Formats: sequence, structure tokens, C-alpha cells
Amino acid sequence: MAQRREQARQIRTSIRPTVIACATVIEEMLPHLPPEATPKVLDFGLHVNPEALRSSLQEAIDVAAEAADTIILGYGLCSQAVVGLRANGCTLVVPKVDDCIAIFLGSAAAYQAQARSAPGTYYLTKGWIEAGDTPFGEYDSLVAQYGEERARRLMGRILKNYTRLALINTGQYELERYRDYSRRTAERFGLRYEEIPGSDALVRRMVHGPWDGDFVVARPGETICYLDFRNAEGQG
Repeated sequence: MAQRREQARQIRTSIRPTVIACATVIEEMLPHLPPEATPKVLDFGLHVNPEALRSSLQEAIDVAAEAADTIILGYGLCSQAVVGLRANGCTLVVPKVDDCIAIFLGSAAAYQAQARSAPGTYYLTKGWIEAGDTPFGEYDSLVAQYGEERARRLMGRILKNYTRLALINTGQYELERYRDYSRRTAERFGLRYEEIPGSDALVRRMVHGPWDGDFVVARPGETICYLDFRNAEGQG
């Protein structure tokens, strides 16, 4: 393991890399991708079924490996959806984070700090708001289906452990429209609104390297395993 980690620290981005990312993460990666890069974007809704996400990722990896020798995944552990992915004919690079919130905040440590200071937080970014794949985006549909009173009860159950709605400002785009949406949403559902600073530090390293101990690097023929994600500094 120590030898593999040391080898990974020396890697820089391949001359033939490609990116496979979900619709929310790609928003943060696009400003850093070289002009010739054509990322493969997967539906954010796949997250609700980790097995379906894993299958879609493996299929996309195998197709991309025909033209790229290095594939960067814009995912974290994501409910273990990346566990079992095999680097068939390529090198796979994945940030060592549990989910994309740490990617938006710049590191696993930054996410852990937020979780300690305000554990009941629902996070939003431009990508999540645009995708509309949140309980907030589905609320009007619930009202139409069940009526206002029942929809309120359902949202109360979904949000019972949340007290704060935090908009992550990654500095990658004009935020005013998303601020307005987030403020109105927090007020509508009785949550405390805050805007918190994000960072593109991890995204830049995902795209350009170095792929050191903060990344899982699976070489051709290797398979990503759960323990790969439990050996990052600051993670249990």
C-alpha cells in the first residue's frame, strides 16, 4: 500500500486523459478542462441507485478507455458506487472523498469541519439547483399530487434533521440568481440560510494533478476497493 501511494504521488495528468462526471460536479470542472477535452456527463439521478450508477460508470469507463489512457472520475465514494470499478485498459483517478460536497469545498477536511460546526446542513450549488434533483425542486410536484397539507408533512419528515441550508460559493459562476433561490427556499422551509466559501483546489488537482495521497489511483487491471477511501489523511 505504501509503495502504491508513493507511486501515485509522482503521477501527473496523462497526455490522453478524459473525464467522466455527474451533472453537478462537471459544472465545477469545466473551467479547468483543456479545450480538447470532451467530458462524459452522467445523469445525477443515478445516485439514488448505487448499483445502477456503478454499472453506468463501468460502461462509460470501458468505452472511454478505447481512446484515453487515463480517466478522471468526477465522483467520490458516493454510497460505494465506485467500489468495484475496474480499470480496464486505463488508469482510473478518483478523489478520496465520501461525496461531491467535499469536492465543492476543496477537501475532505473542509467538509468534515463544516459537518462538525453545523451537522444539520443541506448543501446547494449551481449544479444541484439547475438539476432540480432535490426535495425542494420536487415540492411543487408533491403539492400537485397530494395537496399542500400532506406535501408539508412529507417535507417535514425529509428535512427533520436539517436546520441550515448552505449555498456553496465556489467562485466559478455568477451567483446572484442562485443566492435568491437559496434564500427563498430556506425561508419557505424554515431553514437558516448561509453562504459558505467553496474552493476549486481539489478540482484543479483532479484535472491537472498531482494525484497524491488524496486520490485513489487504480492502474490498468486494478479494481477500486472500499479501503482505498479509508486511508486518506484525516479520514477514518
